[in-house]
Amino acid sequence: MKPLRVESQQAPRILTSSMSRNFYILAASLLLFALVSAGMSLVPSSFQPGLPANASLWRTVAMFLLLFGLVAAFIGVMSHLFEQVDRRSEEARQAARRKGRENHDK
Repeated sequence: MKPLRVESQQAPRILTSSMSRNFYILAASLLLFALVSAGMSLVPSSFQPGLPANASLWRTVAMFLLLFGLVAAFIGVMSHLFEQVDRRSEEARQAARRKGRENHDK
């Protein structure tokens, strides 16, 4: 009797593997804007016509952007970690299933 092939019921890897990459891109863009905001606090107010000239406002914006960028990077790292654990446990489960079939067939 030939064993039946069992298909995985999990989501495709294409959707889950890019989620951490999206968080990395978000973190990089937020950190870039934080650097720009921090740089704006160092520029004299005469070079900023029509923009808020208050340096403490730019520093506060830079601090919040830095904080959000670090949080996004942390979420990206953690999601990548959990994706890797999920992938390795799936591979180990499939290897154990193949090994069990080989032992059963003998």
